[in-house]
Parts: sequence; C-alpha cells; structure tokens
Amino acid sequence: MTQSRAFRSPAKADSEKPLLVCFSHLRWDFVWQRPQHLLSRAVKHYDVLFIEEPIFKAGVKPHMDVSERPQDVTIAVPVLPEGLLHDDIIAEQHDLIEELIGREATKSRVFWYYTPMAMAFTSDLECDLCVYDNMDELSLFRGASQQLLDLENALFARCDLVFTGGMSLYEAKRHRHRSVHGFPSSIDFQHFSQARSIDRDPDDQTHIPHVRLGFFGVVDERMDIDLLAQVADLRPDWQFVMIGPVVKIDPSTLPQRPNIHWLGGKSYNELPQYLSGWDVGFMNFALNEATKFISPTKTPEFLAAGVPVVSTPITDVVRPYGEKGLVEIAKDAKEVVAKTEAILARPKEAWLAKVDRHLAAGSWDKTWASMHKLMLDATGDTTTDHPASSLPVYVATPAE
Repeated sequence: MTQSRAFRSPAKADSEKPLLVCFSHLRWDFVWQRPQHLLSRAVKHYDVLFIEEPIFKAGVKPHMDVSERPQDVTIAVPVLPEGLLHDDIIAEQHDLIEELIGREATKSRVFWYYTPMAMAFTSDLECDLCVYDNMDELSLFRGASQQLLDLENALFARCDLVFTGGMSLYEAKRHRHRSVHGFPSSIDFQHFSQARSIDRDPDDQTHIPHVRLGFFGVVDERMDIDLLAQVADLRPDWQFVMIGPVVKIDPSTLPQRPNIHWLGGKSYNELPQYLSGWDVGFMNFALNEATKFISPTKTPEFLAAGVPVVSTPITDVVRPYGEKGLVEIAKDAKEVVAKTEAILARPKEAWLAKVDRHLAAGSWDKTWASMHKLMLDATGDTTTDHPASSLPVYVATPAE
C-alpha cells in the first residue's frame, strides 16, 4: 500500500489532527518501551505514523508496507530488494517516504526522531516542528558509526526540541541545543501494579522454585552476563529467570546453569504475571559505554509491581532510586548476594509505602502532557524559520 503527497491512513480519512511522523530504529512490535508509551498517548492529539527501518526481501520492488495497530498508530516499513548498495538504500527510503507523506507539508506536521540515521533520507522534507527524543546514547552502542555522530549533529541543528531519556543523558546533551529537556523513564503504574495481586504463575515459570531473581528486557551488550553467572554460582539454590529477546550478541555466549532460566521474549501484557512470582528484580547491567547514560524503564516497572530490586551502579538508578533507598545497589557478585539476602530478610510494607509515594509523582501520561506543552509552545513561536532544503544547510544552521 502506498499513498502520495499528504499522508492519510484509510482509518483516519476524516481526521483533522496534525500529523506526527516518527522515524525509529526500534520496531513497534519489538519490545514495549519508551516510544510505544509516548506515541500511544500522542494519538489523542496527532495522527501518528511510525516509520521503521527497512526490511529486505529477494526480488521485490521497493514499496512501503503500511498497517494499523490497536493503539491507533500507523506503521510503515520500507520493503527493499536484497543486495542494494548503501546509497541506493538511502535513496529508496527517501523516495518511499516522500511518496507517502509528500516533500512539503500540506497540513501541520511534526517530525519525531529516535534515530539520527533517518536524517540521511529526510533532511529535505518539510515539517512544522522537529523533535529529537534522545532515549539512548546510540553513539556508544556496539557498531555505532562516525556517520551516526555526523547525522546527530545535523539533527541537533535542525530540531526545535530535544528530549532525553534520563538525567545523565540530559547533562551530556544540554549544552548542544538551546532547548533540551530531561524526561526520565516513567511508569504505567496501573499495568505493572497488577503483579501485586496475581497469584498464578505462567506455565513456563510454574516449575521454577523460589528464591527467584528476575530480569526482563532486551538481552544485549548492556547485560553483564559474567555477573549473572557469578551470582548463580555463589547461590546455586537461587533461581534466575531471564526474560527478553537476545540481540547483537551470540546466544551461545549466555551462561548456562541449572538455576538460570532463559525464557525468551514475552509480550508487554504478560509481564505482570511473571513479575508476580519473583522475589527480587535483578538489573545486572554492565558498566560500559553502552550503559553510561541509560535510564532503565524497568526500574519503576519493577517497583510498581512490588518487586524489590538489586541493580549494578547505573547512574540514573543510583540517582534517585538508590539514594532514596528504593533500590539496592551492588557492584559485584558478593554484594548482589548480600543485598538480596537483606531484601529477603526485611519486612516489605514500609519499603513498598515509600515506593508508592515516589511513583505517585510520575506517569507516562504526565510525561507526554509535559512534552506536548513544550511542543505547542514551540509551534506558537512564529519567528522561528527553519531552512528545509538540504542536509548541508542543516549542518550549517546554528543550534543557538
């Protein structure tokens, strides 16, 4: 399915909402995290079009695969033939997106970037507001290229607003643009707090004895798998339940022990049922370049589920969660064991009351509302005139 000029989903043919076009390196159906939380709320105010990275198939003609999701978000995936050169991949994506939404905005539209790489094929397309939701420091991830750094500079030059996924990332980026705002990971409290009242294990967890330490999320270079193995060896009577897809690392390198259970990916809706059966949440993040600025969404999700947490000293976990006594911080395997034993020995009620007081201050609804106010304020400034002719123009445009 393709449409030319002004994008209009069949389901939204009569809509008068502005268009929000999101360019993402993450797929909508992968793991339910920050983009899904925010954009599923943005649909109240915008027609949301979520453009993913291309997929490649043998013998196909370049086309855009467009589909709807229950959250009222439209997903568009460029489908390209295998074997294309890099420049041709960029050119094909540009042409497919231009055909879908039009080079010029025929109505008010917002470009919302999760990946600076999309600047390579969108820099000449017009928008009324440009937002960079910088949820991770992608340049520090495995395989990051110089091109990504160059395109992020171009995105900083183009965008009107920069949101960061945590406060350490805010501190790193706040001097690079005139309007940078820190929005740490928030919480869908109602969803995760279901875990507090569920008393039935999922089928693939029923046979696992207690004590259970659990992790959920993407299993990649940000996980300290050596620490997991060391703790599992120190306490062979404890069980480690690991949930999530394995990405960018060889699954054969994951530690295999009788007390480590790799259950694979689960849907967002299933998570509370798994968390309900865990005694402790284990956030065994590695301390490396890829985790330098992360603000794990799962921290408040564990807490909302009523699951006490032991974490490695990730900056955005130490502040505020560790400092407030909401999460136990451990830097090595022996400390993980000691902190877990302390959690298991203490009464839970006082800790949980403190958790609930902290979590009551934030929600994804409040985060989106704050972001949307900044967006409305930015579009109300009629004096701002951003050039929209070519990438070199953006590179040369001062951010201040």
